[in-house]
Amino acid sequence: MEQDESALPDMNPAPLTTVRDGVDPISQPCAPRELDRLTFFALKSVNRAIYEFEMIRDGDRVAVAVSGGKDSCALLYLLRARQSRVAERYQLVALHVQMHPAGLPDLRPVLEPWFVRLDVEYAFVPLELNARDRLPLSCQRCAWNRRKALFLQAHALGCNKLALAHHADDAAETALLNLLFAGRLQTLSPRLDFFAGTITLIRPLIYLEESRLSRLARALRFPYSDFTCPNADTSRRAWIRRWLADAGCNRRQIRANLWRAAMRSAHRSVE
Repeated sequence: MEQDESALPDMNPAPLTTVRDGVDPISQPCAPRELDRLTFFALKSVNRAIYEFEMIRDGDRVAVAVSGGKDSCALLYLLRARQSRVAERYQLVALHVQMHPAGLPDLRPVLEPWFVRLDVEYAFVPLELNARDRLPLSCQRCAWNRRKALFLQAHALGCNKLALAHHADDAAETALLNLLFAGRLQTLSPRLDFFAGTITLIRPLIYLEESRLSRLARALRFPYSDFTCPNADTSRRAWIRRWLADAGCNRRQIRANLWRAAMRSAHRSVE
């Protein structure tokens, strides 16, 4: 479904940078029953994606891209919670690309204590800019630089999987973006091999709606923030997001139909 990274606009959710209160998500969550319920149903969707697309296998070492936003924090939490509930044994490494070279605040003081409390291995990767990069970065250059940093660090740490936090709403938005502005019906691949299979990119949240991730983030009081990318309100993706929001009660059906149509298109292109 994905032919080249530059063809997919705004691939990564923008890192969030105005930090909420740093409440311990392990020791001070919401009522245990409500947290258990939210986690249980979120993991059902995560497991569906993982098993349907063979995302994680026994012995995998999975790098999890954590931007500092609610979606990536939820992804790390769910994959960590899942480790005690499934048969396959896998390792997790939280990776955060530090965006302060691009003019955004450094989230290490907020994220590092949270990684420690989750008891996961982690690494912070400084964003490297070259001479042709000018601030503020365009969406394409920002995504390309972050993706490069994640792949290089994942490989250096011996990871064979790289998990990104794109969810069902991201997939619907990408399908519409590609249809309207690129003339093809193509969405986010749940799983995609890179470098002859050395690293496989996976999206375990692909069946989870953003609204469910928001509820989970509020329940766990993740240390995420509300500041968005400077281009968040003016990009094509933002326009698509507003259009889908205006669809109201029809949004779920539109999202599902876009996913099914894009998957059918992908299967036909392979045949």
